[in-house]
Amino acid sequence: MSPGYPNLTCSRASLAYGRITVAARGSAGVMDAITLLKDDHKTVESLFKQFEKAGDRAVKTKRQLADQMIKELTTHAYIEETLFYPAARKAAPETADHVLESIEEHHVVVWMLSELAGMDPADERFTAKVTVLIENVRHHVTEEEQDWFPQVRKAMGTKALRQLGEELAAAKSRAPADPLKNPSATA
Repeated sequence: MSPGYPNLTCSRASLAYGRITVAARGSAGVMDAITLLKDDHKTVESLFKQFEKAGDRAVKTKRQLADQMIKELTTHAYIEETLFYPAARKAAPETADHVLESIEEHHVVVWMLSELAGMDPADERFTAKVTVLIENVRHHVTEEEQDWFPQVRKAMGTKALRQLGEELAAAKSRAPADPLKNPSATA
C-alpha cells in the first residue's frame, strides 16, 4: 500500500526499478484477477530485461535471473491453469480456443523451465534457451492481454474478478516448485 493512498500498491518489479506502478484494487484492498495476472507479467518482463542486459560473462547473474523466472513462471502458470482459465472459459465461452492455446503454450514453457533448472549457465545453449523462453512468454502475454483478457473482464465483471483475484493470490502459496508438476506439463 502507498502511504495516503489506501487503494494503490507497488509491484515488486516496480520497486526494484524505483518506479511506482498503480494496480487497481477494490475497496476491500483485493486486486482483481486480471490486474494480478498483468502484475505477474510485469514482474517477469523486468526479469527478462535484466537477463537481456546482462553481459556474456555474467553467468552467475544469469543463473539467478533464470531461477527467479522459473519460480515466477511456474507459479503464474499454476494459478492460471487451475483457477483463471476454468473461470474465464465458464464466464466467456468464446475464449475457449484462447484458453486451449494458452495451455499448449504453457506446456512448452514448463518443459523449457524444467530444462533450464538443470542446465549449467555456462552451457553455450543456456542463453539461447532463455531467449526462446522470453520470446514465447512475450507472445503469450500479448495474446492474453490484448486478445482475450478484455473479453473475460467484460463477461465476469468487477465483483467476480475481485473474488477470483483473491483466490489467485491465495493459490500462489500452493504452486509447485517443479514446473513439471503443473497440469499443462502433461497436456
